[in-house]
Amino acid sequence: MAFMISLIILLFLSTIQSVMPYFVKRTVVFGVSVPEQHIQDERIRAYKKQYTMLTIAVSFFMILIYSAWAAFKQPSDEAVIFIGTIIEFIIIFISLALFYYYRGKMKQYKRAEKWAQQLKQVAAADLTVHSEDSLPPWYIYLLPMIVTAGLMGYTIYQYDLLPQQIPTHWGLSGEPDAFTEKTPFTAIQMLLFLLLLQLMFLGIQLGMKFSGIKLSATNLSASKNRQLALRKSTSWFSFYTVLLITMLFSYFQLTTIHPDLFNYSLLKALIPFGVMFLILAGTAILMVIVGRSDKYPSESMEEGLMDASDDKYWKAGLFYFNKNDPSIFVEKRFGVGWTINFANPVGYLIIFGPLILILLIAFLFQW
Repeated sequence: MAFMISLIILLFLSTIQSVMPYFVKRTVVFGVSVPEQHIQDERIRAYKKQYTMLTIAVSFFMILIYSAWAAFKQPSDEAVIFIGTIIEFIIIFISLALFYYYRGKMKQYKRAEKWAQQLKQVAAADLTVHSEDSLPPWYIYLLPMIVTAGLMGYTIYQYDLLPQQIPTHWGLSGEPDAFTEKTPFTAIQMLLFLLLLQLMFLGIQLGMKFSGIKLSATNLSASKNRQLALRKSTSWFSFYTVLLITMLFSYFQLTTIHPDLFNYSLLKALIPFGVMFLILAGTAILMVIVGRSDKYPSESMEEGLMDASDDKYWKAGLFYFNKNDPSIFVEKRFGVGWTINFANPVGYLIIFGPLILILLIAFLFQW
């Protein structure tokens, strides 16, 4: 089971990393903005293909070695997960190194072609686009929060039924393998952390709602389709993820109070595995929906123009710093989804505030 879970994650990660250049915004290649008129340039297509083939080759080699090691050595589940995690980081590191290698080549090619000098740079705005935005309402996040609060109340009500050792971690078999002493806080600490996580996702949802919609002046329809698809899909995916995590934590909490509630051993392993599978499947669907949203042939394209470049605001091609942009979140330059505007302190508060609070609470109640 441990090997199968690690293998699925490795295959998923390798696939995602390999095809990433084909799912990002069409006018961004390895973190470098490219005029709409040149996105089918032969050299650019070659760079993307080379990145994909190299990432696939490296990932396949690493997975092959990992599989052979697991087959011949017959290691423990802990060793399988540990080595699998190391290989995941190696694949991420190598794909990131390839990203920066081809980013350097793209920057050189862009300078050599002098696109910025040959084309007039313009910015576009559509004051009506927000009316087409179909984000889920913020208050739907109250549903999982109410469930969490209800479970807290139920846990306190059933406090005497709780074991003297409260589970804090569950293994691949679905059985708890780490414990802490029973106290009023430890009885509900997992649910408290879940509530903070739900608040963080709610903050991200609100941050996305009040972030700007960036359009392309040279291909307004394609950029609008992508922005609307990105906002709608990522918002619903965030809520979908919150629901799954809430269900998983609720399952763990209920089995702590009532150990015989899910006494079928296979079910104990299948529930956490099922949640992981559903999140991975949702991620893949999200990538396809957003990645394809701006890849259809353009009905009209403005000649002699290119979008105003914001390359200078993207540090290392991945980190966005723009004090003049009030947006809290912006679309990633490499990947599907959002990153924060590191020049806007609200983003730090939304992302890191709940995480710091979780760590602080856990640290204080250890003593």
